[in-house]
Amino acid sequence: MTDKPFHVYVIQGRGEMDYSDCQAALTRVPATMTALPFLGTEDEVIARTRDADALVVSFSPVTRGVMGALEGLKTVVRTGVGYDVIDVPAATELGVIVVNIPDLWVREVANHALALLLAWNRQIVTSDRQVHAGVWSGRVPGDRTGSLHGETVGIVGLGNIGSAFARRVAAFETKVIACDPYVDEGRFADLGVERVSLETLAARADYVSIHTLLNAETRHLIGESFFRRMKPTAILINTSRGPVVDEVALARALRDKRLAGAALDVWEREPVAGDNPLLTMDNVIATPHAAYFSSAAVAQVPRRCGEEIARALTGQRPLNVVNPEVYASGAARRS
Repeated sequence: MTDKPFHVYVIQGRGEMDYSDCQAALTRVPATMTALPFLGTEDEVIARTRDADALVVSFSPVTRGVMGALEGLKTVVRTGVGYDVIDVPAATELGVIVVNIPDLWVREVANHALALLLAWNRQIVTSDRQVHAGVWSGRVPGDRTGSLHGETVGIVGLGNIGSAFARRVAAFETKVIACDPYVDEGRFADLGVERVSLETLAARADYVSIHTLLNAETRHLIGESFFRRMKPTAILINTSRGPVVDEVALARALRDKRLAGAALDVWEREPVAGDNPLLTMDNVIATPHAAYFSSAAVAQVPRRCGEEIARALTGQRPLNVVNPEVYASGAARRS
């Protein structure tokens, strides 16, 4: 371990946070922390963090080019669950430890997905607008209102958040099915969830909620073939990552009335473009990638990031290593 202080750069997301708790967690290392505004390109990241030993990122790209240029970089911490902004295979090859914070947002995202389901089921958004406009119908608007009793809810991805959502939605006396080839039978059994294929899930579900990571395998996983199998009365909910859903195919399916609607917290391009056709549709509920947010959860992020960096820079293993292969190969960059 070097006697010189390490350099840690926090690259803010699109909204800035106070990272003083991160600096406090780094005092024992020792390390100096610099908070930077959001940086959206490789060149910006390299130019502003060239002497970095560690990075904390939310949405900034950490590519092979970035990690190759930052020769002293030892670890990258992603502030949330997903880590698609980081080139993990390149990090492993270059000896950079990738860490995420997967547990802070589980309840929040599961709750948000359930809120979107309920908002659609009870047509809360439409009813609110009608009452504000002076329209009093005395009924839930729309051609068909589901009972949310005995209906089938399909979950794509039964990880921590998908499991939390399964427990919540099962309380409404629904039939819960799920597709996840990477989760063992024990979890399905413990949750009382039926394992099905993606094709079967599309055909049987009245509500589809997506809870999978974004990677090469899942990009546009929910696309034209999936929508062609869905019931015309079914609803799609996405609180995972925008590019898991092919938005062009989704818009087409909604226009063709091959499904009843969608509730989206995440988008292929963020912030979502004002001319996105999905925003013109009355049967789409839109929220701004906010499912993760609660005051309590967000307040813990800086300290948790600082603690994980401190572990990595002092030769300890972080609690949540995305690429454990970096240890197996013995290639981790040394402090």
